[in-house]
Amino acid sequence: MTTLVVLSVVDILLLIAGLAFYLYVVGTQLMRIAVNLEECAEIVHRIEANAQPILGGLEHINRTGGVVAGALPLLYGMAEGIVAGATYQPSTTARPPAAPASGHRRSRLHDTVGYEPVGG
Repeated sequence: MTTLVVLSVVDILLLIAGLAFYLYVVGTQLMRIAVNLEECAEIVHRIEANAQPILGGLEHINRTGGVVAGALPLLYGMAEGIVAGATYQPSTTARPPAAPASGHRRSRLHDTVGYEPVGG
């Protein structure tokens, strides 16, 4: 019976040691997460401080955008009226194809490099 008591005590000690190790690992990971969250909070506060001067201009931009959005149906209707009156109508008479240039055309590329063809 003493062997059973000793093994039970050893088993309980190993269980407590395992739980202590587990809690240590979890605690270190939670500390690392806390540090990262603090850094993120600082970054968010900096972004918020940088965004404060923009808010007034943003309200003006939203107001102007609302005016433009309200005018879009009118502008769209006017544009359709302009396009309907300016639609291209091709002519019904066909033009003959362009005639080729008559005679021999001399290239000016030779003049740029100083070349004079023989007999030319």
